[in-house]
Amino acid sequence: MKRQLFIATSLSAALSGCGAIGTKLTENDRIHSILDAGENLDLALIGTHGLVREYSASDISAQFPINSLDTPSDATYVHLMRTAFASFRLVVDGIVGRPLTLSLAQLNAMPQTTQITRHDCVEGWSAVAQWGGVTLRDVVALARPLKGAGFIVFHTFDRDANGVPYYESLDFSQALHPQTLLALRQNGTPIPPDRGAPVRLKIPTQLGYKSAKWVRHIQIVPSLAHLFGGKGGYWEDQGYQWYAGI
Repeated sequence: MKRQLFIATSLSAALSGCGAIGTKLTENDRIHSILDAGENLDLALIGTHGLVREYSASDISAQFPINSLDTPSDATYVHLMRTAFASFRLVVDGIVGRPLTLSLAQLNAMPQTTQITRHDCVEGWSAVAQWGGVTLRDVVALARPLKGAGFIVFHTFDRDANGVPYYESLDFSQALHPQTLLALRQNGTPIPPDRGAPVRLKIPTQLGYKSAKWVRHIQIVPSLAHLFGGKGGYWEDQGYQWYAGI
């Protein structure tokens, strides 16, 4: 069953490509209804309920491919990178009782956790790494979400070649999962810039495109409809599934 669900997700990704055929198919309402049905099946059958397998240190992959938009090169990010992210602040706001502005020192002072899990890319490759950082649920709890909060949105430093910002989102069941991390370290060392420094999302229960890199702002909102393309993520706005469980 999981293989069939992965194929459905891969089909969604393939149809979102930039080629003429992909564009025509993604503009087809019937194709979208098929993909939406597959996503609902994924969510119903897999959901974000159990824990994914955790591996041993001997299973860590020697190579971990870099597969994303380019590392941010704007003046703000370059300055942060050159100063070891000393002035970086993670903003957490929206429908919350306690908006937060957290430095790396504050994030590192929170209870830390590690996991050795597999990263599954929608393109078909997998790699195992150790991730260390703060559980997302601990940060969300500090912000005290209010009544009406429905989704957690992750805004990042990166943009595509056309200047479109990268973003992702989760519902609360996914965000509060014990293995959903705001990762600060990969394989025991601070995450390097090309892999999402200083903070990246790590969601081992879903395909890799959900694990947004270069996270700068977490926004708690009632709905995703008003954000960018309204589908809950940069790739989702182009046809990928919002729920990408594995």
